[in-house]
Amino acid sequence: MARRRAAEKRKVVPDYKYKQIDVSRFINKVMVNGKKSIAQKIVYQALDIVEKDAKKSGLEIFRQAMNNAMPVLEVKSRRVGGATYQVPTEVIPARRTTLAIRWIVDAARSRSGISMAQSLSRELLEASKGQGAAVKRREDLYKMAEANRAFVHFRW
Repeated sequence: MARRRAAEKRKVVPDYKYKQIDVSRFINKVMVNGKKSIAQKIVYQALDIVEKDAKKSGLEIFRQAMNNAMPVLEVKSRRVGGATYQVPTEVIPARRTTLAIRWIVDAARSRSGISMAQSLSRELLEASKGQGAAVKRREDLYKMAEANRAFVHFRW
């Protein structure tokens, strides 16, 4: 962490198809080795598959999946008097979207045997229904925060 001043936030350019910043950030997270055009192809194919399967707008399903995967609480380690406590804290909005994107992409990557576009579309569909690995991860985080609720007074 910088001591002098806060790091500057980079401006993210919206994607060319949906003109959405969230989709652009999602594409950047899917991207491997700087191959953005391949990442765009994967994400747009996944959204098309979702649109066909759910018979709703792909962007609508994407938004629903993101909302279901976004955490409101998380636990942070605080060292107090030689002991380390897991203190539940609220998550700022920018980090909420970042965590949701990261969890959905990681869950899609962990599925094997099918193409990335198909696994991403399945994960988005499951997350939009409140299921899937990304939503399970959020629920596990909530359970951890609930278990450590006694240490909330260490938050500062």
